[in-house]
Parts: sequence; C-alpha cells; structure tokens
Amino acid sequence: MFEVVQFLQENPVQYLATIGRDGKAKCRTFMFMGELENKLWFCTNSKKDVYKDILQNPEIEVCVTSPAYSWIRISGKACFENNKDAKTMCMQNPTVKGLYQTADNPVFEVFYLKGPTAVIADFSGNPPKTYKL
Repeated sequence: MFEVVQFLQENPVQYLATIGRDGKAKCRTFMFMGELENKLWFCTNSKKDVYKDILQNPEIEVCVTSPAYSWIRISGKACFENNKDAKTMCMQNPTVKGLYQTADNPVFEVFYLKGPTAVIADFSGNPPKTYKL
C-alpha cells in the first residue's frame, strides 16, 4: 500500500475513467485525497455527472504518469460512504476546502476503492509491479 499511496501523493493530478450513463467511456481529472482505514479515498459532488455515472456503474480506473515516465493504474469498485473521518481528511486539501467549505456540506461525497488492484510500470523493460490492495 505504501508504494501506491506514495506514487499518488507525488503525482497529485490523476485521471478517473468511468462508463457514463450513456454507455460511453468518460475520463475526468481527479485528485487522490489520502489513505485512511487501509482504503484509498477520493471525493466529488453529488450534483456532478461523475457521481451519477459511478452510482450506475461503480467499476472505475484511476491513472497517472510521473515526470519520469512511470505510471500507475488502479482499478476497483467505488464505494460511497458517509465517513466523517474521510471527509475531514479531504478538507485538509485547500482545493476541496475552497469548494465545499465544511465536511458537512450536503453535496460533498467521499468514496473509496473496494478490492483495488494497482499496477506500477515504466518504459524500462522491467516487468510491472502489481499490488492487490
């Protein structure tokens, strides 16, 4: 888990892939919020299409590339949970704090990845590292 969390923290802007309610692939810019209770946490807004898309099909994938041309892909099932500790953790991010002001904002939603698999790879020719989290 440490190597996956470190990679996400060092590369703070990721891309989240979903299947939209229209059945088409969607890719959005996202940010990893942190690890809590041995889970990878993200957040969004209940009024956004991404929230509605994830509710319909919770299988998602997150991807990001480092400046050194290594990358991580994490797939799993997004599970929304009204977790006060996770929401408080997310509020430590100035961007999130600016958008939602408080962890009690009624549109502020947090989710974690259930049963995620992460793959870290690069162009070195070495085999990718796979993590079952």
